[in-house]
Amino acid sequence: MTQTIPYWHVDAFSARPFGGNQAAVMVLDEWLPDDVLVAIGAENLFAETAFVVRDTTGAADWELRWCTPTYEIALCGHATLASGHVLLTRDGGERVTFRTRKSGILEVVRAGEGYELALPALATEADSPANQAEAIRLLGAEPREVFRSELGYNIYLFESEAAVRGLAPDIRGLEKLGKDQFIATAPGDATDIVSRVFVPGGGVDEDSVTGSAHAALTPYWAQKLGRESFTAHQASARGGDLALRLDGDKAWLGGPCVTVVEGAFRL
Repeated sequence: MTQTIPYWHVDAFSARPFGGNQAAVMVLDEWLPDDVLVAIGAENLFAETAFVVRDTTGAADWELRWCTPTYEIALCGHATLASGHVLLTRDGGERVTFRTRKSGILEVVRAGEGYELALPALATEADSPANQAEAIRLLGAEPREVFRSELGYNIYLFESEAAVRGLAPDIRGLEKLGKDQFIATAPGDATDIVSRVFVPGGGVDEDSVTGSAHAALTPYWAQKLGRESFTAHQASARGGDLALRLDGDKAWLGGPCVTVVEGAFRL
């Protein structure tokens, strides 16, 4: 018997089609087996597919999980923003909350013409370039400094936006280092900061716009800039712009979304 699942294809952190980061959002009546969720992620072939099920615990409005084309991940920003966009557009309201398995309660709120997403602010600590020698070699350029979290977020600070844009990393080499995020960043030209994010071990050679990476970049750059609010651009092929704000232990990521496909996934 064929199961029909409501399906949306959303470009997150973009006000126009073909920009920002693509995510699939699928609203389930109940959880499918884990291997089926991953298989759907592989079928969609986006960086992430978001799955939501009504939360019956009272802790949040929905449960939320995310799958790359190869495995389930602990946190995804752009697909959470896309999920909020879908549900607030479909159901109305100003705010929607999500209970996740490893990242606590997340929320998306309307903000002007777009949305704001609250993620846990991810702390990083200074690391020795010697500890990161292989990753630096594979990135192909020497950063000014390196920061890292135990959760696998690696931040490499470069001198300029041109240096970040000019990186031509050995992607297959980085893939062998595991599922970490390799985040190259610098002061921006038209925005306060700029970044590129590589996650080849997670099936995403270069991500278009990475919410979770900006959950780490927000406290990192807030300390450097000496202020809690600033603008960001992720310099991928598709590109995306974000408004970032640090509020206590939360990183707020702002931006628009656009739905480009709405239909049904047949399983």
